[in-house]
Amino acid sequence: MTEQSIAGAAGRVMIADGDRSAQARLVILLLCLALALSVVLSLTSGASDASAIRVIRDWFTGAMPADAALAARDRLIVYDIRMPRVLLGVLIGAALAVCGAVMQGLFRNPLADPGLIGVSAGSSLGAVAIIVLGATWLAPVTLALGTLALPLAAFLGGLAVTFLLYAIATRQGRTSVATMLLAGIAISALSMALTGVLIFMADDRQLRDLTFWQLGSLAGATWPKIGTVGPVIVLALAAMPFLARGLNALALGEATAGHLGIPVQRLKYTAIVGVSAAVGASVAVSGGIGFIGIVVPHVLRLAIGPDNRYLLPASALLGASLLLLADAVARTIVAPAELPIGIVTAVAGAPFFLWILLRKRGIVDL
Repeated sequence: MTEQSIAGAAGRVMIADGDRSAQARLVILLLCLALALSVVLSLTSGASDASAIRVIRDWFTGAMPADAALAARDRLIVYDIRMPRVLLGVLIGAALAVCGAVMQGLFRNPLADPGLIGVSAGSSLGAVAIIVLGATWLAPVTLALGTLALPLAAFLGGLAVTFLLYAIATRQGRTSVATMLLAGIAISALSMALTGVLIFMADDRQLRDLTFWQLGSLAGATWPKIGTVGPVIVLALAAMPFLARGLNALALGEATAGHLGIPVQRLKYTAIVGVSAAVGASVAVSGGIGFIGIVVPHVLRLAIGPDNRYLLPASALLGASLLLLADAVARTIVAPAELPIGIVTAVAGAPFFLWILLRKRGIVDL
């Protein structure tokens, strides 16, 4: 089989029922508009009646309203509370969805999820260790890092799991995806066991913090936290589109992808490190948020097909929009209290995902 015939086969796999490039571009355009609307909704919704529109108008016109105290309060709520939260929601939603799409392409399985390789469990272990031991054994760390101790610990926990998995699954310069998956399940179980030990050691106040954090929330969004994890997530997301061609070829198998000139080993390494960095940084500041990484890429495959050139940017846009909408619901449904966002995504995502599986009768096609 010549390289031209292999390339033709790859093209036929990507366009199983006709060229959907125009449809994909239209969907991406609509998702851009949906994200813009989600951002506006998030800035204007909440327990407070602060007007983001008035603040933005004042910012452009420089007009001073009659009630300066109210204007100052609006600016505080919008600029220092809602805007960091919205930006963090966009970054985390995009990261989880894109990482889900990359993992599904890497494992050639639409049910794959970044949590499978243990990154989320490692990040959770690092964060729980800081919450429980931050006042005792890890006191020097928390004193030195302050509010950055929790996100950095979670991020380092995720990276540690990643490099451990890579060391286990790599032999003679080749990484076995199957070995990495099995090792990830084992390390996830170990991380969860150690997390359980730390939870057993926690006091009542720490248990409340742990419960809220593990269910996921954007309530702790601040500009310093965004400055810490934002560059990591942005760099990882910027690298993902360069994997699209390789992931498309990988759908035909590793051997065929290698014949097409794809550096399969480098593709695996880049994908794994990128996913680990993005998911570890996301979990570090938001806790556990489920179903974004599974549902978003799967829904988009049904709409625009499996071509990763369009699937990855569309996943970023839809993931960001859905997480912002879920956060808006979490902030308003029990106002002035706040529901953990992980509950909202699970309640909405789990039935929808089950409906997809039942609709397919257990057969899920890429």
